[in-house]
Amino acid sequence: MESYITVIGGGLAGCEAAYQIAKKGIKVKLYEMKPKKFSPAHHNTNLAEVVCSNSFKSNLLTNACGLLKEELRKLDSLLIKIADETSVPAGQALAVDRETFSKKVTKIIKENPNIEVINEEVTNIKEMIKKGIVIIATGPLTSEKLAKQIGEITGMEKLYFYDAAAPIIEKDSIDFSIAFYGDRYSQEKKKEESIEQWKERQRSETPSYINLPMNKQEYEEFWKELVEAEVATLHDFEKREIFEGCMPIEIMAKRGIDTLRFGPLKPVGFDDPRTAKRPYAIVQLRQDDSKASIYNMVGFQTNLKFGEQKRIFSKIPGLQNSEFVKYGVMHRNTYINSSKLLDDTYNLKSNTNIFFAGQISGVEGYVESISSGMVVALNAINKFENKEKIVFSEKTMIGALAKYISTCNEKFQPMNANFGILPELEGKKIKDKKMRYKELANRSLKLIK
Repeated sequence: MESYITVIGGGLAGCEAAYQIAKKGIKVKLYEMKPKKFSPAHHNTNLAEVVCSNSFKSNLLTNACGLLKEELRKLDSLLIKIADETSVPAGQALAVDRETFSKKVTKIIKENPNIEVINEEVTNIKEMIKKGIVIIATGPLTSEKLAKQIGEITGMEKLYFYDAAAPIIEKDSIDFSIAFYGDRYSQEKKKEESIEQWKERQRSETPSYINLPMNKQEYEEFWKELVEAEVATLHDFEKREIFEGCMPIEIMAKRGIDTLRFGPLKPVGFDDPRTAKRPYAIVQLRQDDSKASIYNMVGFQTNLKFGEQKRIFSKIPGLQNSEFVKYGVMHRNTYINSSKLLDDTYNLKSNTNIFFAGQISGVEGYVESISSGMVVALNAINKFENKEKIVFSEKTMIGALAKYISTCNEKFQPMNANFGILPELEGKKIKDKKMRYKELANRSLKLIK
């Protein structure tokens, strides 16, 4: 084995991993193709470029990303430390001066005597993995040649292209005085059942779909808001690709007021248990995790701005108090099918010399990418030193993310930090959401300590 560890990709995950490894006195070769070659979304010559928003999200412990940041602070994360040092006013959120942030990360990485930064595009990793440990942290815009190599190594004909995804909602925030469980055409009709009996059955049943019925007025008000909503701006390179496979729901709605009722919102096969009649339209939510704690909105891939998604989708009956653990997005995003390929240390099952970190591994978001870089670094160090793997408890946000991306899921899609992926509190049920999140955060931080 080589006397160093190779890290490919100088983004957030790659820089965190390189720093943590170097801190242990192990040599690192960090490959970054900038400034010789740029992806369509990158323009800055520095490492750890913050490409989109400058926000690292909330700092509150009652926010999942806030908890994740605090876990990383306790583990001495370089990038979270620099984000704190370069922060700009953003209320309860942690936002950074992106130029200062990237410059500071670059300076620390390049001045570290254990890190050699090599500005070259890596196009052949097969020889690298024969000789030693390789961490692939090349992000959602991995170059075409390298993506092909990764596809060959992982046994996938091509990497997944995450063109569109629908929002994901916490089940506990859905109003079940309106919503009901049931699959299309298999809904039970029991005329003798009272409202109280029906509500009790709803509490006990957990099919894979939750249904939200709408009457004519509710549907038409929702449709009007949808077609007039603000959409996010796509990069030019994304506009050419984005609509080929998945039609955004707002574009579909603009084709006519009834288009959605004959598409993803068709009410065929259902009766509204409150009226015993077919609803005018129906929104379906599909189970998204093994614990049935989070559900995605079927057919709601969208390019609406996040604030617009919250405002408009909360108008759907039953979602008036909904908590979104992930908003719908539309952009080019290359990632591996981690649920089949990786274990809960981001290590490739078929070749333990290879780790994946960052968005290519199936996590989504700045802090989530840093988290994966931390886990990968600690495990690459232990592999280098012939020690046991470090598996974070799934009761921590770091561990829950690692478990989520490594748990077999036929409909796998990238995931942000959210409280829905944490196991429930042991022995108690706390109805107040903020108090429940606070208890979950306290449990997590005790485990990290």
